[in-house]
Amino acid sequence: LGLHPADWTNFLASVGAVLLTFLAGTEIDPVSLRQNIKTTFSIGFMSFLLPFLGATAYTYWVAHWAWPAALIAGIALSTTSVAVVYAVMVETGLNKTPLGKAILTACFITDLGTVIALGLCFASYNAYLVLFLMVFAAVLIWVPRGFGRVVDRIGGRVNEVEVKVLLFLLFGLGALATLASSEAVLPAYGIGLGVAGVLHRQKLLVTRLRTMAFAFLTPFYFLKAGLYVSLPTVVGGAGLITLLLGVKVAAKFIGVKPLTWLFGFTPREGNYMTLLMSTGLTFGTISALFGLNHGQIDQEQYTILATVVILSAIIPTLVAQAFFRPAIPDEASCSAEEQPVTSNVLD
Repeated sequence: LGLHPADWTNFLASVGAVLLTFLAGTEIDPVSLRQNIKTTFSIGFMSFLLPFLGATAYTYWVAHWAWPAALIAGIALSTTSVAVVYAVMVETGLNKTPLGKAILTACFITDLGTVIALGLCFASYNAYLVLFLMVFAAVLIWVPRGFGRVVDRIGGRVNEVEVKVLLFLLFGLGALATLASSEAVLPAYGIGLGVAGVLHRQKLLVTRLRTMAFAFLTPFYFLKAGLYVSLPTVVGGAGLITLLLGVKVAAKFIGVKPLTWLFGFTPREGNYMTLLMSTGLTFGTISALFGLNHGQIDQEQYTILATVVILSAIIPTLVAQAFFRPAIPDEASCSAEEQPVTSNVLD
């Protein structure tokens, strides 16, 4: 149709991507992450590594993409979707079970791998990068307690100082990352994890941030991402799209399924976890859009990757829910059923 995003749309889309990445980081429970670090790190790391290597190798050696384009493909198809998995966990009540917590924290490790890979593969190694890493490290050290003190002392007021502090950190580090020829969304994930412990106690603040992100900003991001998708390319590249989706899911099963058996999950739980780890959406589209904006891939390659990412958010989730959804213990089920009732009463 010849439609192109305007400058203000690009700005709002960029802000939406940063907030979406930040919120993904806040979904992780630091306590659960520490308690299950061996299991979740092993599963999450292999969930990133094998799809990254498999998709990169396939697009480079078989599809004959250029090396930078193949790297973008590997990064985009190695992701999981914390947003999709979290929604499924909450809807089913599994977020209150050890299995659900393990899946969520493993998703975090996987996406952390994609964030690091995107930064390492395409950053410009110069003085600006050193400055960015130094400031980022200082912020990560400060935010777990420093932001908590901000919320305790001046939070909850009409002027929303705590939100302004978060936006200052996100935009400031995003600007430094851009100056280092990296991506503004990369530090947002780390900040999200840093403040996760605080935000888990500040439900109202989280609700406000989600409302701002999902109701207003992220639609512009997905609108921008969708404008670059070419429908004729989707039709013409259906074969490659199917093959890349197969490469991603197969690599996830090779990397994750044996570990679920090793760490004592039942076959049904292992299949369920592996399928949910095969999903992708936010970081997949962000990585593909990064490659397009920086000239690493063309519009046709972007269309193929974006379509595979969207399909991976739908198909593995449907299969997991239809055939491998595990039984929920009575206490988790009761807790999940009682939660909305309590919330409605308080409202």
